[in-house]
Amino acid sequence: MPIPLPPRETIRDDVARALAEDVGGGDLTAALVPASRQAEGRVVAREAAVLCGSAWFDEVFRQLDRAVGVRWRHGDGDWLEPGAEVCRIQGPSRAVLTGERTALNFLQFLSGTATTARRYADALAGTGVQVFDTRKTVPGLRAAQKYAVRAGGADNHRFGLFDAYLIKENHIAACGGLTPAVEVARLRAAGTPITVEIEALAQLEEAIAAGADVVMLDNFDADGIRQAVEQAAGRVALEVSGGVDLDAVRGLAATGVDRISVGALTKHVHAVDLSLRLDTGG
Repeated sequence: MPIPLPPRETIRDDVARALAEDVGGGDLTAALVPASRQAEGRVVAREAAVLCGSAWFDEVFRQLDRAVGVRWRHGDGDWLEPGAEVCRIQGPSRAVLTGERTALNFLQFLSGTATTARRYADALAGTGVQVFDTRKTVPGLRAAQKYAVRAGGADNHRFGLFDAYLIKENHIAACGGLTPAVEVARLRAAGTPITVEIEALAQLEEAIAAGADVVMLDNFDADGIRQAVEQAAGRVALEVSGGVDLDAVRGLAATGVDRISVGALTKHVHAVDLSLRLDTGG
C-alpha cells in the first residue's frame, strides 16, 4: 500500500526554498553549456539503503524545466542494493546540471532517514513493540522526514506542539504538578491524546490516576523499565524514551513496554551515497 505523501504544497515549498538557496540569481557554470544541448543520465546507489524522496527529486526538475523527464526503477520504501539503478533522467542539460545537487540532497537525506528507520523497525520485528520518531527533525523539513520514517517502516509520534499533549518536567513544574497539568489538558481539549513524561517510578501511579493515555519513561534503565511494566500491569501504555540506540532497542522491547521513541531516526542521519552520472550529451 503506498505511503501517503505530505501535501503537494509542502513538497513544492520545500523544493522552492532549496532551489532559491542554491541557484540564487542563476547557475553560472550550467550557463556554459549550449541551451539546446540535451543530457541523459542515471542515479545509482553506492550503498545498501531504503529509497525515499522521489517526489522531492521530481519536483526539483518540475520547477526548473518541465521538459526534464525522470523514469523511476524503484519506489519509495524499496530496498536498494549497491550498484542499483534508481532512476533515469533525460532533458535539457542546463536544467539537469542545475538541479542535480538539490535533487540528490533530498534523495540522499530522506533515504538516509528511511534507512535508519528500517534498521530500528527490523530490530523490533516480531516483538509487537512500535518504534516512533520524535520532533528532533531538521527545521523546515519535518513533514519530509516523518514521511521518510514511515517509508522505512517506523511510526510517527505527534507532528508538532498542536496535535497531542506531551507533558514533560518543565510543564509539570509550571502547572504546579502532574495531576493539575493533566486535568487542565482534559478540560481544554477532551479526546486529545495525553502523554506524561516521568523521570522516577514514584510518579507512575499519579500519572495513571490522573488519566494519562501514555506514560513516557524518560531515561529509565532496564531494571526501572521492568519495574514500571510490572507496576502498571497494563493500565496504561508505556513508552521508553531517551538515549535509545540500535544495539539496545530489542533488549528494551523485551521488558514488556508498548512503544519506544527514538530521536536518532531523524536526528542522527547518515545521508545515503547516491550519484547522478550523465551518459550522453549532444
